[in-house]
Amino acid sequence: MTHTHVAGSIHADAGSRAPGWLAVPDDVNALMPKLWSAGVGKDVDGVLTVAGLDVAEVAERVGTPAYVIDEADLRARARAFAEAFEGWNVYYAAKSFLCTAVARWVTEEGLGLDTCTGGELAVAQRAGVDMTKVGLHGNNKSLAELRQGLEAGVGRIIVDSFDEIGRLGHLAGELGLRPRVMVRVTTGVEAHTHEYISTAHEDQKFGFSIAGGAAAEALELCHLDPRLDLVGIHSHIGSQIFDAEGFEVAARRTLRLHADFAAAYGVEMPELDLGGGFGIAYTSQDTPASPAFLATALNRIVRAECAALGVAVPQLSIEPGRSISGPAGFALYTVGTVKRVQLDGGASRLYVAVDGGMSDNIRTALYAAEYSATLASRRSDAPPTLSRVVGKHCEGGDILVRDEFLPADIAPGDLVAVPAAGAYSRSMASNYNHVPRPPVVSVRDGEISTLVRRETLDDLLALDVG
Repeated sequence: MTHTHVAGSIHADAGSRAPGWLAVPDDVNALMPKLWSAGVGKDVDGVLTVAGLDVAEVAERVGTPAYVIDEADLRARARAFAEAFEGWNVYYAAKSFLCTAVARWVTEEGLGLDTCTGGELAVAQRAGVDMTKVGLHGNNKSLAELRQGLEAGVGRIIVDSFDEIGRLGHLAGELGLRPRVMVRVTTGVEAHTHEYISTAHEDQKFGFSIAGGAAAEALELCHLDPRLDLVGIHSHIGSQIFDAEGFEVAARRTLRLHADFAAAYGVEMPELDLGGGFGIAYTSQDTPASPAFLATALNRIVRAECAALGVAVPQLSIEPGRSISGPAGFALYTVGTVKRVQLDGGASRLYVAVDGGMSDNIRTALYAAEYSATLASRRSDAPPTLSRVVGKHCEGGDILVRDEFLPADIAPGDLVAVPAAGAYSRSMASNYNHVPRPPVVSVRDGEISTLVRRETLDDLLALDVG
């Protein structure tokens, strides 16, 4: 279902009824477990709780809006990938959400860290992460970022352009280092996801095309440059993917390239990275696969292809991010206004405006992402009504949850929670309309900790030198 419009979100299908996948709930107070962390529930009064702490206390202590992370759940998800993909190198995709504490958590659970800017790398350094277990991505790494990675001793640099190969070789020679390098390729796979988060088709900015021959050329350049240590191929087909079919096609094409390189140069590269992009549940329509299912499928795919090509199975790696951080967190808001809007045909929709918005979660406005929501501060006996959770920003497209059934008596002062906000919410947040960004707090065993403090107006004004 497409909601966006070329002229902007305000021109989209705001008059549409609830989508077909959104059923009227039997109990508007009930939670759908697959959308929430393992430590989230509701008490007898209908108040949302996380790891033994109710959200009313969270709101009282840190205010709203706020991002709330279930530490034990995030750690368990990281550990589940490490255990399911035993023998693989599993790198947490830091772009989904990164702070010093989370960098420590995931590495303590056995994962490496995948970064794609100097800023993310700086957080990893601050957290004391073993740099040999850190990768540096990015389609336009600056000289300063490459130097930072080289001097830090990152375990691998994933090159993304011919310019970068030359730039990296020059820097490596200057510093007397020989970095481990992987070549990012585009496999031509059309992942079943939104255009903006599909990254393996040909017409986009990432990687070297296998079909066009650029990937083979890039491998050759890296192999022949004595300043670089070529270790393998990297492939990433997109994000929010629910099946293994795309990975099967990508693995087949990357391993064919791997085998062709071995035949040409007499060397089998030791590594292959199949990327990440594993989907999570944002709404009832989403059916994510477990790490164990994914591991079984990907192992089967790679081993079958290697056997068919007559090459050894390389050291394999993946990069889950959203599937670890996303379900472990939710966003907590306070309702400010409630407005019923009449639609055509006698229908209506309840607009529930909260104290956050597109500055703390841009995904709905950016690519029509779907979310769910629940009344978090009390139980309601009112019937469910079709609602839209919107923000406080001066944009018609400032929508957090496009379609949801909330209690008809939802009112100013109520708390609303949006699940699956642990990934790509704080990491993509902005200061639009000069709104300070919310804090990130974690809860474990009933205890709350601040991971990233709330921004203040003083923080914003400190950058304004006028």
